[in-house]
Amino acid sequence: MGENLNQSLRVADFDFDLPEELIAQEPPVERGASRMLVVDRATGAFRDSSFAEFPNLLRAGDLLVLNDSRVIRARLFAQRTLRREREKPTGRIEVMLTAPAGENLWHALVRPGRKVAIGEVLVFPAASGAIELKAEVLERGQFGDRLLRFEQVDDFYGSLDRIGHVPLPPYIHRDDGAADRERYQTVYSRERGSVAAPTAGLHFTPQMLEGLGASGVEIVRITLHVGLGTFAPLRMERVDEVRLHSERYTLSEQAAEALNRAVAEGRRIVAVGTTVVRTLEHCAREAASAPLAAHSGSTEIFLSPGHEFRLVRGLLTNFHLPQSSLLMLVSAFAGRERVLAAYAHAVEQRYRFFSYGDCMFLA
Repeated sequence: MGENLNQSLRVADFDFDLPEELIAQEPPVERGASRMLVVDRATGAFRDSSFAEFPNLLRAGDLLVLNDSRVIRARLFAQRTLRREREKPTGRIEVMLTAPAGENLWHALVRPGRKVAIGEVLVFPAASGAIELKAEVLERGQFGDRLLRFEQVDDFYGSLDRIGHVPLPPYIHRDDGAADRERYQTVYSRERGSVAAPTAGLHFTPQMLEGLGASGVEIVRITLHVGLGTFAPLRMERVDEVRLHSERYTLSEQAAEALNRAVAEGRRIVAVGTTVVRTLEHCAREAASAPLAAHSGSTEIFLSPGHEFRLVRGLLTNFHLPQSSLLMLVSAFAGRERVLAAYAHAVEQRYRFFSYGDCMFLA
């Protein structure tokens, strides 16, 4: 049934009109001070609320699943230098790390890409002018994609922290600032590797998480490292032609055991963000009817209307881009017409959209 449904759906069926002024350019003044649209999946009814009410929508025994991936400072600026002229760096190149590819190897997007050839060495200077990192271009792909091999350093992520910039999404039309180093990061992030934030988690404060635990809500963490593919436009017309980027995940022993217990006891599993949904549904599909087991891997799972959810029964998520795979995922969870109606209401009520915007809870 799901396959037949996808064959009849077009990417354009997930479009909606969004005034540009509703795209949040800054986080709310206080973390957690966001609006929240509450959607009943069974009836399609929705109501306006605030994120402060979120604990009231959970009940003792619910399993709340968080993505603890930490955003790295993946946006860098380099100078070009040919192998034969390493002492004469020239030109400024923007380099956005997208995913690791092995020891000292990274996939990256470079701009302007046409100037950066295979064999060139990029140098990454610190504010003092000293060279912090060096990388050789090994491969060249489409749309500015490059494979870089960095020279070994004692602390690569420490270097990124010193010279890198927060990789704000392309729809935030400003440079990153000091506040973004904290606010474009969840308070529970710990595993470095994402180049975009799992934004549904940005609303939580330590106080709310502590209160949820005290009220009997079980909280567990998985890890999925978010790639820039989350913002990539879908270049096909039909939904059944969509193929997604690969993202790395880890399901810990603690998380697997908690999920298995929740399933066995019939308790509700609530995902914080689409990254958690993708990870859980991928793991459930791979396990088939067997219990989940701890492991690491990668997933390219694409969830669209017709998907039968195996684990997730509640979803907290931000508002997503028109014609995006994430909007299709939410539509798979709650129904395309219901979700688009809720989005139209959010636009009318002037909710704030995307990464630094407001949220919705669907259950």
